[in-house]
Amino acid sequence: MNPYHDGSRAVQNRVGVREAADHVGRSIGRDIRDVAATFLGLQPMLVIGAADGAGRMWGSLLTGRPGFVRATGRRQISVADGLPDSDPLAGALATEGTKVGTIALDPRTRRRMRLNGTAGPTARGFTVEAEQVFSNCPKYLQKREPGPPVPVPSGAVRRGRELTSGQERLVHASDTFFIATTSADGADASHRGGNPGFVRVTSPNELTWQDYAGNSMFLTLGNIENDPRAGLLFLDWSTGTTLQLTGTATTEFSAQGRTTRFTVAEAVETPHASPLRWSAPEYSPANPPLPESA
Repeated sequence: MNPYHDGSRAVQNRVGVREAADHVGRSIGRDIRDVAATFLGLQPMLVIGAADGAGRMWGSLLTGRPGFVRATGRRQISVADGLPDSDPLAGALATEGTKVGTIALDPRTRRRMRLNGTAGPTARGFTVEAEQVFSNCPKYLQKREPGPPVPVPSGAVRRGRELTSGQERLVHASDTFFIATTSADGADASHRGGNPGFVRVTSPNELTWQDYAGNSMFLTLGNIENDPRAGLLFLDWSTGTTLQLTGTATTEFSAQGRTTRFTVAEAVETPHASPLRWSAPEYSPANPPLPESA
C-alpha cells in the first residue's frame, strides 16, 4: 500500500527526504495491532479532524473514561460518545460516510497513535473504519500528569471571525496544538508541539509557525499542498477550555526552513469544554529554542 499522494510526494521531493519517507511509510497499515488496541483503551481523550457540512475543516476534542474509545475489530474503532450540538463537527459525526482523521495522544507517556478512515453513527456514538493506522515518535510531545476530572459547567460558546485578545494569549502560551487537513484520499489529524511562543499571532486573522523536522512523511504539508483547508485545535490543559479555528493554510519554503501560515475564517471558543485537568508540562528535549524575536 502506497500511503502517499502526489501532494506529500511533492513536499518530500522538495525537501529531499523521499527515501526516508519510503522507509517510514512501511509502518502505515490498515490493521489495529494488539498493542495499539491496548493503547487506545487506556486513553481519556481523542482528537478528531473532519470537514463540516459546508466543507470547512475543524479539529474537535472528545473525552471520556478510559475505554470510551476501543478497537472493535482489526480495522474498526468504536467511540462511545459523541460531540455536543455546539461543536462544529457534531453534524459530520452524525452522518454516514464522513472521512475523519483521529489522533490519540497520551501526555503521560508521550506516545501518540493516528487512525484515519470513514466514520458512521451508532446509537451511542460513532465508529471509524480504519484506512490508515500508525504511530509517531515522541518528538515535540510535552509530558503531563493527569489530575482528577472535574464536572463540565455549561457555558456560552464564543464564536467570531477573528481572534480576541484573550484567544491570542491562549495561542501564544500554547506548547501543543492539533491540525486537521484533507485530501482526495481522506482526512488527517496531526499534532504540533514546541516551547510556548512557537505559534505566532501576526494579526487577529493570521497565525504562523515553523515546521520542525519530523518523520519525513509530510502528510499534513502534503495535504495542504493540494488543498489549503485546515482546522486547528488549541487546548488550555489547566482549565479544559478549547479554541477551534477553521480557515486555510499555506507553506512557505526557504533556505531557513518551512513556515506554515494559517488564515482564520472562524473561531469557536468553548470555556471548560474538557473535564480533564493536567499538570504543568515537562517540555520535550527535542523542542528547538525560539528565535530571539519570537
